[in-house]
Amino acid sequence: MRWRLWSLTVMATGDVPRDLPRLVVPRAGSLEATGDLFAPYRLADAAGVTVVPAASFFRELAACGRPAATHRSYGMDLLRWFRFTWAVGCPWDEATRAEARDFVCWIRLADKAVRTHWRYPGGGAPGTVTAPPPGTANLVTGKRSPGRGYAASTVVHCESVLRGFYAFHLEAGTGPMVNPFPAARGRAGAHHNPMLPFAGERAGRYRPGTPRRVPRQIPDEKFDELFAGLGSHRDRALVAFWVSTGARASELLGASAADADPGQQLITVIRKGTRCLQQLPASPDAFVWLRLYQAQMDGLVPAGRDQPLWWTLRRPFRALAYDAARAMFTRASAALGANWSLHDLRHSAAYRMARDPAMPLADLQWVMGHAHLSTTQVYMNPLPGDVIETVLAFHARQQRGRGGHAAPSPGYSAESLKALFGEAAL
Repeated sequence: MRWRLWSLTVMATGDVPRDLPRLVVPRAGSLEATGDLFAPYRLADAAGVTVVPAASFFRELAACGRPAATHRSYGMDLLRWFRFTWAVGCPWDEATRAEARDFVCWIRLADKAVRTHWRYPGGGAPGTVTAPPPGTANLVTGKRSPGRGYAASTVVHCESVLRGFYAFHLEAGTGPMVNPFPAARGRAGAHHNPMLPFAGERAGRYRPGTPRRVPRQIPDEKFDELFAGLGSHRDRALVAFWVSTGARASELLGASAADADPGQQLITVIRKGTRCLQQLPASPDAFVWLRLYQAQMDGLVPAGRDQPLWWTLRRPFRALAYDAARAMFTRASAALGANWSLHDLRHSAAYRMARDPAMPLADLQWVMGHAHLSTTQVYMNPLPGDVIETVLAFHARQQRGRGGHAAPSPGYSAESLKALFGEAAL
């Protein structure tokens, strides 16, 4: 009798247990670029029909001034969610907390879809080094290669986007009456320190915890090797600007010819978050390599102040895109057996400025474009390699101060110390 009452309750609430490890979610639907300024992406179902709830959410993002990169990022999260709802047979506007909970559990267990390059369907170009197994730590950098599953940051981003997606439709009256992705349990402001400001909106209930990551930099000696392996003046100019200005890769690639001011050693970029113009000081070497690159491309690309600053090196010449720049840097990094990314150049620039005692922290915050000073303070923390080197130097000084060797602790046998370390240990 109790089992029957439990089954009826489960059927009434819709909280039907699912076999998530065996759940197959087909790669139905797609996220397509449209080229439209106000609707740069559209979400389509398996039949190619636009998903209307996602389209209205994208229009809301456009009205709020979100860039195309945000549309794509949010669209990928929506695509994962709609694929899950299609697989479990639940309409998006009938989803409950049970579907939201199962989705978060599934995405933490599921493997990412493996995509093969259209040129090399077998898995790699002829003569190239095979990619390391997923999750393998690089011997040079210590960074792990992407794993088979979704990263914790991806799960967190999905939960935040879907909670905002349903909050938008809840306010518009076009979705379910209750947000399937609720906020965390607990009273607002409970156990809050009255001396500190409120953090704002509570985190989601199904939002997983993420470990605090330490930004990685490229060591100076390795950077010199990396820079020497670059194959063109354009690549050297790009890397020199990235590592001296701290600009994001997309910010620098969006610069035009008029944005470079060699006389004042400044280059103007559009900030990612605020979309404001900001002049960033760069090193003299960066402008030297830029001038050599411009002399090389003189007469080959259109001239004009509004023309792109960075071009491809092969015909037909076109503006250099982020994916092409990332591929260039990945090849140069792989030649050294490393797996550095373009964003590591931004971290390297921040660490270099932070190590200079004459560089104020507020100035570093302005250069990096951080909204909060706490983000900039991360670069004030010592690097593990520097700490190890400093502690080893401390032990060496301690040993020299004791006559070349440390005195043995009392209680050790003199015969044993002599057999292990010789007469110097006594």
